[in-house]
Amino acid sequence: MGKIITIDPITRIEGHLKIDIEVSGGKITNAWSSGTMYRGIEQILVGRDPREAWLFTQRFCGVCTTVHAIASVRAVENALDLEIPVNAQLIRNLIMASHGIFDHIVHFYHLSALDWVDVVSATKAKAKDAANFAQLISPTWHRNTTAEMQATKDRVIAVVKSGQLGIFNNGYWGHKAMELPPHINLMAVAHYLQALEYQRKINEVTGLLGGKTPHIQNLAVGGVANAIDLDEQTSLNMTTLLKVKSYFDEIKDFVNNVYLTDVCAVGTAYVGETAYGKGVANYLAVPEFPIDGKGTDFSKGILGGTVIKGKVKGITSYQDKYFEDNVSESIARSYYDGDWNRHPYQESTDPKVSDYDRNGKYSWCKAPRFQGKPMQVGPLANILSSFMLGDKRVAKYATIALGKINAFGKALGISTAAKLDVNGLVGALQSSLGRHAARAVRAAVMTDMALDHWALLVDNISKGDKEIFNKPVFPKGEQQGFGYHEAPRGTLSHWIVIKDGKIKNFQAVVPSTWNAGPRDEKDQKGPYEASLIGNKIRDEKRPLEALRVIHSFDPCLACAVHAFDPEGNELGTANTSI
Repeated sequence: MGKIITIDPITRIEGHLKIDIEVSGGKITNAWSSGTMYRGIEQILVGRDPREAWLFTQRFCGVCTTVHAIASVRAVENALDLEIPVNAQLIRNLIMASHGIFDHIVHFYHLSALDWVDVVSATKAKAKDAANFAQLISPTWHRNTTAEMQATKDRVIAVVKSGQLGIFNNGYWGHKAMELPPHINLMAVAHYLQALEYQRKINEVTGLLGGKTPHIQNLAVGGVANAIDLDEQTSLNMTTLLKVKSYFDEIKDFVNNVYLTDVCAVGTAYVGETAYGKGVANYLAVPEFPIDGKGTDFSKGILGGTVIKGKVKGITSYQDKYFEDNVSESIARSYYDGDWNRHPYQESTDPKVSDYDRNGKYSWCKAPRFQGKPMQVGPLANILSSFMLGDKRVAKYATIALGKINAFGKALGISTAAKLDVNGLVGALQSSLGRHAARAVRAAVMTDMALDHWALLVDNISKGDKEIFNKPVFPKGEQQGFGYHEAPRGTLSHWIVIKDGKIKNFQAVVPSTWNAGPRDEKDQKGPYEASLIGNKIRDEKRPLEALRVIHSFDPCLACAVHAFDPEGNELGTANTSI
């Protein structure tokens, strides 16, 4: 047995995650992923009015709020077979697109770029060299100037000299795995700071249409609460709609000319790292952004489906039985009472605390499975399945990314990248770096799509349609339904059983549970665990390579675990010096 290295907590994520890795011969030979939080909103929902669920489920997390709101209302609408007005669907789409773009930008620049970019090295760069390189890879971005790069360098130097590094304090600066030259590091830091401005701008859309953010206020089972009146200042009018469009226009420029370009540049410089982080090669994604009230027309949205053993099968509607029938969760290695594997409609969430045991139970996450198989979810799953299903927008931006990578490879003298073709790109995407590339491609796709949906909404309103809500009716007896959403971190689904108009059971199967979940009753590893196997570890005291893998999934553990201690007792401690 090799040496066990514990990383606890994993930082720059939402929630609490512990990773144990076994290292032998400079490589990871085994891994365990443990969600260390404990909460219980599912139990709180039992007995409540189903129309209230979305207000509670948003509180699963302080980041992934809108995604739980939409999945909850869709679950109730599915149980009632309730169609919503087209205006409501399009307004929802704009909110979800803005949230997704915001989340993708924040993830790359502010949560994971520091795994690849050496901030301290940027102080050694020449501002002119950084500007020249930035202009070479993105000649149309107006902020790639020598003055901007020099201002960034001056700010970083001032921070380093102060000794108060803040978020930069515990980075692995100077690590052997950091390969970018100083001028590219400086460019990346400049764009890191610019990204703070642009993620705020796109988040304005969520606030304008959702009432506020986080925790939007405009949803309702049956539609939305955005009254439409082009002549009324307090309603959704053209002034607000034009403001929404202006934000999407601005963010499109940033995503195409900075975000996508930076990811391709970093990926080219680290092209050798595409050999690491693949893990589970079965993928699950769901289609998103329909343009009809029933959730069946994704012709102007993003496609989704499963990729199992290299073969793709589409998921085609919000009522798709292929998805509904094949999801289950195992608690064989989780801190819950029992060792069952059940469909969400039949699940319970009964905590049973035990000691951390790598050979037994070791996580508050359950282990989701599709047809009994672990599945990787997230932008990589979404882009791969969509590409294989013939999604034209995905193909367009994947081709653009391929062109950028080949051009950068030639400019940097990296022959491997300069010869990459479409088949090679699909293979390279299945890696830690590939998850970043897929996320950037998805952000670009969503900016185009959001502008199309904005035009559809304006056109529909101009025809005199102002409908936003269809009243739900709760019959006697029992109904069950599911609602899914392709969230920034992957496939999210909520499952509800309603009896006589009240919630009988409610379960959330969330993206970070799919990816962060532990082994199941068959000892099948979850995606985090599988993706760590085989990765190099150059410095056992600073396991940067392991963090790169985990951060590439964009972990969000707050909604991946299932209960809280009502007595407020301490359930564990974390070594925050790591």
